Amino acid sequence: MSELPNASEEVTPSAVEVLPPDVSSEAAPILDSAKDQKKTSEQPSKPAKQPSQPAEQPSSEASSEAPPPAPPPTDDKTAQQQIQPPPKEVQSTLTEQGQQKPADFTFIEPKPPENGDVKIVQPPKTDTNGGLVFQIGVNIYISNPEQERSRFYDRNRGDQIYYEDLSRGRTREVIARKDGTKVITIYDRNGDVLQRSKVTRDGREIILASYDPRDRDIEDWRDPGEDLPPLRLTIPASQYILDADTADETEVETFLDQPPVEQVRQIYTIDEVKRSARIRDSVRRLEIGGLTFDTGKATIARDQVDALSKVANAMLKLLDKNPGEVFLIEGHTDAVGSDVSNLVLSDQRAATVARILTDFYEIPAENLVTQGYGERYLKVETEGPEPLNRRVTVKRITPLVAYNAS
Repeated sequence: MSELPNASEEVTPSAVEVLPPDVSSEAAPILDSAKDQKKTSEQPSKPAKQPSQPAEQPSSEASSEAPPPAPPPTDDKTAQQQIQPPPKEVQSTLTEQGQQKPADFTFIEPKPPENGDVKIVQPPKTDTNGGLVFQIGVNIYISNPEQERSRFYDRNRGDQIYYEDLSRGRTREVIARKDGTKVITIYDRNGDVLQRSKVTRDGREIILASYDPRDRDIEDWRDPGEDLPPLRLTIPASQYILDADTADETEVETFLDQPPVEQVRQIYTIDEVKRSARIRDSVRRLEIGGLTFDTGKATIARDQVDALSKVANAMLKLLDKNPGEVFLIEGHTDAVGSDVSNLVLSDQRAATVARILTDFYEIPAENLVTQGYGERYLKVETEGPEPLNRRVTVKRITPLVAYNAS
């Protein structure tokens, strides 16, 4: 059994989750990227490609111990100080002129990234709204823009929706609500979100997600986290992970308001953040373990809605200060059941939590994005049923997907 860290231990790739003393199973690594790395290392290795040039021998200076990591940034602006934001018109979802689609246009089904290593595991199932499941390397992913769109758009509420063709195979979606606000999203040819904004009744555009298309174009998906070194921090685990069940509302608000734990190298798309454990590791993790889902279902009892009140109230206070905040709701399951069924189930559970935050606590739907990870990121390394693995986590990803407005 792994030795568990105490509250003062630094968060390194070898650090493991802090478990209750009555849990006898082995603790998993704290960092999701370390969990992925462990899974990859357990797979049969492929023959290494022969380099075209002999590998350069590292110098004795390069082989010496790496310098200690820098302390975490003090705020979002400091975290992004290495990034030069593009002009506002580049970030806007409204700048480019589009050609409106026919009235009967149906939005494209999600497609996996166009990559030779991609394999479709399960096509979208309309009866379960399960999304497209595909595999890259040893990991499986789920893409479900329709499930997310259903939270933003409600025709029974009087919302209207239309689409426009843009250049490079992109599509602009405009959801016009009865209250006069609009949610505008630009998707790439695979259905991934490139940019998103909310336009208020007075015409003010609030950027929720953006990237600089002049620097790069999103065609074949690759993990941008592969460009980063392993994450090593000098903060204790208690400052990196917070259990919402044991914290009060002020503590939850303060925790969610914390900046990334390292410098942000670039602004990423929402889907890049969803699919890259290394990128997500750069923001802190709020655990919500007090929700009880029915076995194999994505619903929770109405009397459990109160379990989200601290998180919801903290989000509302942050949104009062910055209406462009974006929160990622992550769904996780234990290891009982198949990989695919757990992935779909966890995705639906994350969507359930997002709906509760919107329907009961009036968190704007467009400020929430969801993603299921199934059994991929266990807290407790066990194949058996384990309540600690059946959880929802929240991460404030604003500084990863949007340029600092201040």
